[in-house]
Amino acid sequence: MMKQRALYLTGLVMIHLTFTAGVQAENPFFETWDTPFATPPFEQIEIEHYVPAFEKGMQEHSKEIDAIANNPAPATFTITIDALDASGELMDRVQGVFYNLLSAKTSDELQAVAKEMSPKLSKHSDDILMNKALFERIKVIYDKRASLELTGEQQTVLEKMYQDFVRNGALLDDQQQARLREINEKLSLLSLTFGENVLKEVNRFELVIDNEAELDGLPQGVIKTAAETAKERGHEGKWVFTISKPSLIPFLQYSTQRDLREKMFKAYIDQGDHGDKLDNKKILSEMASLRVEKADLLGYETHAHFVLEKNMAKTPDRVYDRLEQLWEPALKRAHMEAKDLQALIDKEGHSFQLQPWDWWFYAEKLKKSKYNLDDAELRPYFQLEKVRAGAFEVANKLFGLEFVKRNDIPVYHKDVEVFEVLDRDGSHVGIFYTDYFPRASKRGGAWMNEYRGQSRVMGKEKTPIVCNVCNFSKPTADTPALLSLDEVSTLFHEFGHALHGLLSDVTYNRVSGTSVPRDFVELPSQIMENWATHPKVMKQYARHYETGEPIPDELIARIEKARHFNQGFETVEYLAASFLDMDWHTLKTTEFQDATEFEKQSLNRIDLMPEIVVRYRSPYFRHIFAGGYSSGYYSYIWAEILDSDAFEAFKENGLFDRETAEKFRKYILEAGGSDDPMEMYKRFRGAEPSVEPLLEKRGLKM
Repeated sequence: MMKQRALYLTGLVMIHLTFTAGVQAENPFFETWDTPFATPPFEQIEIEHYVPAFEKGMQEHSKEIDAIANNPAPATFTITIDALDASGELMDRVQGVFYNLLSAKTSDELQAVAKEMSPKLSKHSDDILMNKALFERIKVIYDKRASLELTGEQQTVLEKMYQDFVRNGALLDDQQQARLREINEKLSLLSLTFGENVLKEVNRFELVIDNEAELDGLPQGVIKTAAETAKERGHEGKWVFTISKPSLIPFLQYSTQRDLREKMFKAYIDQGDHGDKLDNKKILSEMASLRVEKADLLGYETHAHFVLEKNMAKTPDRVYDRLEQLWEPALKRAHMEAKDLQALIDKEGHSFQLQPWDWWFYAEKLKKSKYNLDDAELRPYFQLEKVRAGAFEVANKLFGLEFVKRNDIPVYHKDVEVFEVLDRDGSHVGIFYTDYFPRASKRGGAWMNEYRGQSRVMGKEKTPIVCNVCNFSKPTADTPALLSLDEVSTLFHEFGHALHGLLSDVTYNRVSGTSVPRDFVELPSQIMENWATHPKVMKQYARHYETGEPIPDELIARIEKARHFNQGFETVEYLAASFLDMDWHTLKTTEFQDATEFEKQSLNRIDLMPEIVVRYRSPYFRHIFAGGYSSGYYSYIWAEILDSDAFEAFKENGLFDRETAEKFRKYILEAGGSDDPMEMYKRFRGAEPSVEPLLEKRGLKM
């Protein structure tokens, strides 16, 4: 979720092209954007504009860096740190558009540009972070920081900038720096290829059904969506299911065709593991090896030690300790759940043992049996637009925000909608884009990102432009988009990230919005999930899409009663992925690992039960090999400890208590990364978080 500043680029760079004056003059990146609030003019931006824009952006940025590094005046905070933080404005603008579209509306052309550019952008970043003259000026200020009258935010910015340079090789000799450059370049290319392969794997698999009997058990809405997918893919008159989550999960939940459930499930868990051109095993093994070498070069015991130094957890031992603390009760709960599911299978007269592709199906059956609750019954009450309106209403009651639909702001796809965000006094806060439906050009999952971050460094006020991009169940020809309860939580989750970016109120780009430690960034998102499923809130937004009737109290009561259902499964598959991530990144050898064998040993070590597959197997674990979460997948559960404890404050003082909400806004959302996260949390809560609310929330207290 952290934004990517021009100074700290780790991904894409521009290819070298000679561009004409005519192309420059017509390039929208070189013009002042006269759109409302200087939002990106998507309809004017073409593929051919990126390369010259990146090229010019890098040239301008390099000149700015040279001017700062070679300034004959003595180094001061203003002429060095302020100037450095404000540098690279054109680069930020180009990257803001390019990176977002590379994920949300990619193409072969964009991916080709990204791959060819990657080594040069890596070099550009290294040229800055290994600039000896620049580092010396930063070091002069850093060494006398105690005698300077700096604000708390300035102290944090200075410390983080100094660490950025040290952690990126500023103290290495020339030979070591040269090798570090090679490693960074290779990692950036491998990461891009890994992510592209996963997207291509998702897009190439389809289960085509032409026998209506094989649709048995599937809800009508799922069948309609499959028919429309078939039409889009050239199989009109048939039904197509894919391994994107909105298609996969309902199929696993409801299809009575066990052989087809197995086929779908195995297609999902075997992504990147077919021994063909899209196989990711060698790529991820090389990445793990290079990360070991990089950590060693920089003086760290492992890659995890390198990453966690900046996080709340600080060390791998603390992460493992927390995971192990949760693993035992979660695994115990999951074994109990498996026993219940097997009993249901036996009761139906079947002779097979519970397998991973059976879990979703029989869990859904058991939930209906025990709680008279199933996903198909809930969906009619969760029309996407009303759920989003519910999230907006929560933000209004908590923080006084208003979301006003804007039809005059350009978008990059017809599914995208735009809202202007206003504060309690009517003043402009920022711009919020939503992009909710899956398509072949969009990677899987859900995320928040920025086109422009908030800052006011050197007196230049920038208001935020943020987006939420998801992959929710699509509308059909005669039915609006109806969400599952999990998708409702995801919408509120990503909206929490958006609020973190929108409500940022700092001076410096370096600590703006979501520029916080990885294991703290999920607090603002995950706490919003508590309002998503709160009975009082659901009663406001959950209305039947046909009748407009609010969700019945009796149905809410059933949801509440079932809230601990299947938590053993969900916690175990997540924790297993967290252990796998940590095991890959506490390696101390640069020898290539056999990815399959390594994964097997990792999961055997924690006694993962055979009925549950790790949430992400290594060959498609985008979070850690293509998404910036290496040694950080644990952060969701770490942050859940924070959010569970933080929500206790609202339970104690009132669901929409103004004083509590204002404290959360001031000390968490507005503060960005301007101070130590635990100190910020204690200012809000008054003490460090307790793990007890999380154990109760997940039903893991034994």
